[in-house]
Amino acid sequence: MRFVIQRVSESEVRVDGEVLGKIGKGFMVLIGVAESDTKEIADKMVKKLLGMRIFEDEQGKTNLSLDAVNGELLLISQFTLYANCKKGNRPGFTEAGAPDMASELYEYIIGKCREQVKVVERGRFGADMKVSLVNDGPFTIILDSERL
Repeated sequence: MRFVIQRVSESEVRVDGEVLGKIGKGFMVLIGVAESDTKEIADKMVKKLLGMRIFEDEQGKTNLSLDAVNGELLLISQFTLYANCKKGNRPGFTEAGAPDMASELYEYIIGKCREQVKVVERGRFGADMKVSLVNDGPFTIILDSERL
């Protein structure tokens, strides 16, 4: 499983011109699910995500978590995080999870986050989404379950 976490001052996702999710200060997270992922892996990733201390404290140090700043989440599914670019110039996506399984884990992650975060917005699995954000920093972290 891969999460690309961007600390944002604002972010939104649209499908066919309609805003599906919109947040202020918080994390916009792109979520890639691999064929081998499980709920146990998702639990580890969510725990790491929600504990991530990358907001500035009074001294300007990145020392505060999402909870400490009343941050919000925008969670976007993105199978292209499992692009394989080793051969040629056209990426392959065979490592990405099958749509039914990946959608189920995406929904599971959203539910787990909603247990601990007041505002959790989302995209639409499999849709052609337009995502906009103001990356605060910029600050971007890549979490890979194989490296946790």
